[in-house]
Amino acid sequence: MISKLLFRLPLMIVACLPAIAQSGSPQPAQTYLGFDRNDYPGDATLTSLHQTFVYSGYWLNNPPGSNANTWVGKRSLIENAGFGFLVLFNGRLYADLKSVARATALGKSDGQEAINAAHHEGFSSGTIIFLDQEQGGRMLSEQKAYIYSWVDTVNSSGFGAGIYCSGIPARESAKVSVVTAEDIRQNASRRSISFFVTNDSCPPSPGCVFPKNPPKPNASGIDFADIWQFAQSPKRKDFAAGCPANYNRDGNCYSPGVNPSLHLHVDVETATSPDPSHGRSR
Repeated sequence: MISKLLFRLPLMIVACLPAIAQSGSPQPAQTYLGFDRNDYPGDATLTSLHQTFVYSGYWLNNPPGSNANTWVGKRSLIENAGFGFLVLFNGRLYADLKSVARATALGKSDGQEAINAAHHEGFSSGTIIFLDQEQGGRMLSEQKAYIYSWVDTVNSSGFGAGIYCSGIPARESAKVSVVTAEDIRQNASRRSISFFVTNDSCPPSPGCVFPKNPPKPNASGIDFADIWQFAQSPKRKDFAAGCPANYNRDGNCYSPGVNPSLHLHVDVETATSPDPSHGRSR
């Protein structure tokens, strides 16, 4: 009996080794490529775009600089084409806010507008809505009041609140630079906020590329980023001047398989989820 145990014990140890190694070596998080643009690209382009991208931006209100929202009513078509979602709501500029009291009230009313629009478009509770904060640098008191009022309103509704903002250091003085994403997070008072950051400077951005294994969001320089927008259209010369010559000659970024003559330029992002807003219904 003793001799049999002596022979069996090593086999038991060897059999356990793969499980031990697997549990002790977590696999790196997979990353997924997505796109966003202000104008809906058109029903006929979805199949071509899905050959490159896993998720799509989706505006709930008029995108920046637009007088209309062409994404309205397209959720089912986009989901049926296989995309996940990056749900976006265009926020207010500083000039609109005027005072902390007005900014707080606008944040609440705009948050409710985002919730209503999300319901109208068929997004369910739990979907993360990203507030588009176009202005960078240190947020002033009115901007913070607006952002946190919006965040609180969305979070209290059962939806999730996120923010799109700059991950690029903005120089305040010869010795002081401020990163908008860090400034918003540091003053968030334990609020739950998902961060979608933009940094199209090269490096860390690879420029207008579409890798099968995209970089991780924290390669943006923002450790807590959930999504990283690393290319914008048109190419921003003040930030992306050092990027490789991989943008189109007209300065835009075009997806493979889409004819540049259609001018369907895109902004490109990477995330650790194929559905960063958790907006799919199935």
